[in-house]
Amino acid sequence: MTVLKTSMRNFFAHKGRMALSAVAVLLSVAFVCGTLVFTDTMNTTFDKLFQATASDVTVGTKESSDTGETTSRTGKPPVLPASVVTEVRKAEGVKSVEGAVFSTSATVVNADKDRLSPSSGAPTIVGGWNHNDARTMKITSGSAPTGPDQIVVDADTADKHHLKLGDEIGVITVVGTHRAHVSGIADFVVTNPGAALFYLDTKTAQQTLVGRTGVYTEVNVTAAPGVSDEQLKKNVTAVLGHDYKVQTAKEVAEANQKDLESFLNVMKYAMLGFAGIAFLVGIFLIVNTFSMLVAQRTREIGLMRAIGSSRKQVNRSVLVEAVLLGVVGSVLGVGAGIGVAVGLMKLMGQMGMNLSTDDLTVAWTTPALGLVLGVVVTVLAAYLPARRAGKISPMAALRESGMPADTKAGVVRAVIGLVLTGAGIASLYLAATADAAKGGSASLGLGILLTLIGFVVIGPVVASVLVRVLGAVMLRIFGPVGRMAERNALRNPRRTGATGAALMIGLALVACLSVVGSSMVASATDELDKSVGTDFIIDSGSTGVIVPQAVQAAKSVPELARVTEYRLLDADLTTPDGAVVKKETINAADPTFAQDLRTKTASGDIADAYRPDSMSVFEGFAKDHGIKLGSTVTVDFKDGRTAKLTVRAITSDEAVMDKGAMYASIATVAKYVPADKMPQDLMLFAMAKEGQQDAAYKALKAALHDYPQYPVRDQTDYKKELKDQIGQMLNMIYGLLALAIIVAILGVVNTLALSVVERTREIGLMRAIGLSRRQLRRMIRLESVVIAVFGALLGLGLGIGWGATAQKLLALEGFKVLEIPWPTITGVFIGSAFVGLFAALVPAFRAGRMNVLNAIATD
Repeated sequence: MTVLKTSMRNFFAHKGRMALSAVAVLLSVAFVCGTLVFTDTMNTTFDKLFQATASDVTVGTKESSDTGETTSRTGKPPVLPASVVTEVRKAEGVKSVEGAVFSTSATVVNADKDRLSPSSGAPTIVGGWNHNDARTMKITSGSAPTGPDQIVVDADTADKHHLKLGDEIGVITVVGTHRAHVSGIADFVVTNPGAALFYLDTKTAQQTLVGRTGVYTEVNVTAAPGVSDEQLKKNVTAVLGHDYKVQTAKEVAEANQKDLESFLNVMKYAMLGFAGIAFLVGIFLIVNTFSMLVAQRTREIGLMRAIGSSRKQVNRSVLVEAVLLGVVGSVLGVGAGIGVAVGLMKLMGQMGMNLSTDDLTVAWTTPALGLVLGVVVTVLAAYLPARRAGKISPMAALRESGMPADTKAGVVRAVIGLVLTGAGIASLYLAATADAAKGGSASLGLGILLTLIGFVVIGPVVASVLVRVLGAVMLRIFGPVGRMAERNALRNPRRTGATGAALMIGLALVACLSVVGSSMVASATDELDKSVGTDFIIDSGSTGVIVPQAVQAAKSVPELARVTEYRLLDADLTTPDGAVVKKETINAADPTFAQDLRTKTASGDIADAYRPDSMSVFEGFAKDHGIKLGSTVTVDFKDGRTAKLTVRAITSDEAVMDKGAMYASIATVAKYVPADKMPQDLMLFAMAKEGQQDAAYKALKAALHDYPQYPVRDQTDYKKELKDQIGQMLNMIYGLLALAIIVAILGVVNTLALSVVERTREIGLMRAIGLSRRQLRRMIRLESVVIAVFGALLGLGLGIGWGATAQKLLALEGFKVLEIPWPTITGVFIGSAFVGLFAALVPAFRAGRMNVLNAIATD
């Protein structure tokens, strides 16, 4: 009880000093709990949606996915005949049966040809209005569609795009463009996570999406009272046989949830990884805080030992303070985590994914994990300072406060740090010289880990050297004040090293990712310049297909010299060695594609791959299966017949664009795949006539104005989009790393604040002999800047090394250009100096306000 009382008294006596450490724990726990609450809420939202929209039993085609996904390379959904509805009605235990048709391959536009698709990447679903939809959606304005010129739109999409009753809407599919007017607006009974839904009457939907009536994409079956879904499934299967996919509502919901979980798990573990980085940085802050508090209480602890306190009691006292800090920070962090989750939900709402706070899910495991994690991390961080406190002897009560440095421990630390750093550098060298990316990745990961730990351990030694260099470059120009700031930073190299290391971790990751991102963009840009021999690229985007009418529109542009079509087909291959390779992809294109993409070959001429009954394979595949020029490969097309194609070219594995592709001409593929099963174009490549590039660009955009889902890009546009995509990804990562950097800034603030308290008497003496308040504040600011710049130099240097090594591995995949983004690196370095200035504001202000006499009288 005495230990607890002492710990409580010390904790509240130093509550101001503990506050920033508590904030670090709070932020880290909040991020962990916020991530878990957010992903649990998304699961709850989609669970409700899947359960509400699924019928008791659903019958679909064998080709449809478990989740009922209808997107296919033909642009049309797989269908089953209307006779299935009649057959299912014969099954025992059936209350009602209804055929449904829908597709996710359609594009919907308004009268101005603007797309009405969600900006979040959620699907656009066009279907026929049926009783199952009426159960999950309520028409709040207008009426259900009853004719070909009527369409219902969901309320969220109507609000976002300002649609009202009577507005014209166009539905673009491979069948053609169908125009209708909004006859009704429907609201979801459950939360709509962001999909855009449009409903035609069933007959019109069949004609628009499939091109014929009398077919459905699925059949919804409702069970009679007292009949379970499982029993109904057995009964339906008994009637239909095994030619169709029959699933219960639970199976459909689980399949949908499984697809969702794969996306959510990537997001969840990525965000938890960044929370772990923040925790790691927070450990440095907590270690520094308790180390300085123990040092400042050396005399106090010595007196406690002199009056009978044992080492264990002193040790336990410090650890109890850590537990209190962990509990306070974690409890506040759990509450803040719920706020973080709500903030993420609002952010997703701005991006088009609607998540209702009514579905906010806080499982008991989330606050429990947050509390345990926060307390355990805090106690572990405080363990070493607590051990040092336990070693303080009773004789320390007779000395000045402050613990003498342990020279022997410093030497051991330096040796361990050098060994770890050396091992890390050796591992990075092995990664840089690896022959295969997969093997080199393990060496890269180990090298990053070892060099990071090594730099943390050796930080005090590096600080002793680097701070002197920085002092000579940055601080000497400020005269005596600069020299005092340098000496203050060197007074406790261990503390300076730990504070700089906290900042180092975040900045090292920023620098590494910047180098990798810039190198990928530079490599891809270089490859585009070398390989792409066309002027314009037209991508199918989220729809996955380019409709035939858009292809014809592009081909009608007179300023174009050629338009190349490009498709993908699935096939099983039988190679000369007798191996059967399942689900391989054949890239079918017009022969002019050999000019549009200058693919490097290991042997043969790529143009020959487009000859009749010919193909190409990639180098690795050829080596694995003993394929040479002239070899015959048996190609069993998924939706067609079997062909025997002669290998006329073997493409190099060094390619970046279309790496690992197998090419054949569309004319060759068309001999073996029926026209109604032939995939639509995935991309188009267009070449302008000589000297008409600008005119062709404008004319092509005008020709495709009615098809806004297909952006027209020249090579400049394509490079910009590539750069923007990687830039957006990096900005998101930088935003997550900002949490760790904020915690590191708190560490600098805490170190300075405690340092000022530690030097109270010294500051009073300096003020007494003539140091002005302004000079005192400048000294503390300069000390903060040099610590921040020290951490930045370590972090940026380490990050550039990591990034350059990672690029060596990327070079094995074709990304051969190393580009260091010096503007970004320079900006981060300068920003670190401002971070130092910002961190010193409060400590410097408090130091300047000290009463000189009271400061001198401080024991």
